[in-house]
Amino acid sequence: MITLSTKQRGVLRGMLTALVASILLILATLKFDPFNLAASDRAAMVSIAILCTLAPALFLAVCIGRLAKHRFFSEQDIDGGGLSIGTERAKVLQSILQNTLEQSVLAVMVWLAWAHWMPLEWTSTMVLGALLFTLGRLLFFAGYQHGAPARALGFALTFYPSVVMLIIVIVQASSTLSFSMA
Repeated sequence: MITLSTKQRGVLRGMLTALVASILLILATLKFDPFNLAASDRAAMVSIAILCTLAPALFLAVCIGRLAKHRFFSEQDIDGGGLSIGTERAKVLQSILQNTLEQSVLAVMVWLAWAHWMPLEWTSTMVLGALLFTLGRLLFFAGYQHGAPARALGFALTFYPSVVMLIIVIVQASSTLSFSMA
């Protein structure tokens, strides 16, 4: 039997909460189209996907700006991470930037694949993904300094919607490709 530490239990709680919320919200969005965004054609759906990518772009810009500002005003960090050991603050800001970049790339790729493969009636799901990405990043930023359990929900609200949507897209694309190849 595996015994989890207090931190591991806190992380697991945040991750499971976000996973369940992501699955339920995505399924509800597929069924009810809460934003009433069923695209009129594929170009409109792609336009909405591109609009959704502004959320990750904004968070990346904030992360880059925070690290750049810190480096500018820090004698120890002004030369950059490749030329200095880096202060604790620079390491934290770099870690937040790195995670945000990773999450952004995944989300954008999934939203663009979603816009290409999924039914026009499911356009709202990308908007939900962008909203969850935004909420997740805000919680991740706020919790980062307080340790893994405090940032787990934010990380997972950014990550799991992309993963759930990715799985749905893969299933849809596979069935479409299998059908067209037969």
